[in-house]
Amino acid sequence: MLSNAGTKLDTWLFGTSHMYHGEGVAFEPEGALSTLPAIANVVFGYAAGKWVQQKGKEYEGLAKMLLAGCLLIFIALCWNNFFPINKKLWTGSFVFLTVGIDCVILSALIYIIEFKKKTGWTSFFEVFGRNPLFIYLVSELGATLLWFFSINGETPVHRWLFQNIFSHAGTYLGSFLFAISFMMLCWLVGFILDRRKIYVRV
Repeated sequence: MLSNAGTKLDTWLFGTSHMYHGEGVAFEPEGALSTLPAIANVVFGYAAGKWVQQKGKEYEGLAKMLLAGCLLIFIALCWNNFFPINKKLWTGSFVFLTVGIDCVILSALIYIIEFKKKTGWTSFFEVFGRNPLFIYLVSELGATLLWFFSINGETPVHRWLFQNIFSHAGTYLGSFLFAISFMMLCWLVGFILDRRKIYVRV
């Protein structure tokens, strides 16, 4: 991460004292250069949304989006040999991979839900869709508070929970279970709001 163009530019612009040090080295996961491909993700998402609105109810339109997703994944995997897929640096290959996967998943969901009318399993996910912005803010605030508050004035609650509960399942599985538990807590907030017919809109 230290030898890439993005880190060099951020170091020159901001200085290492103003950069993220959470993993032992100074780098900026939301730096000046990495913001550009992140914007590309947003633009691709907007384009996909417009395509779904205009062509999403046609088999041909859905097939084209599926093919586009597969093509983007293929390009990303080939590009990875020269420009590695890296989320922290938000490389172009990472953009192509994530957009491609999203297009494939979105195509599959539209086919199952809209074309096949199989909606019995969707109620869980609809909770997120009815208050997406508020649930996102809850997740951000919750994550911040877990690091802000500490046990015995020393260990952040986040670290304490992992070390004393989730780590017993192993490093990777424990991290996964921690993430799922936190997600379910956010979902519960959304579920309560949904049951009370409270929907936060901008």
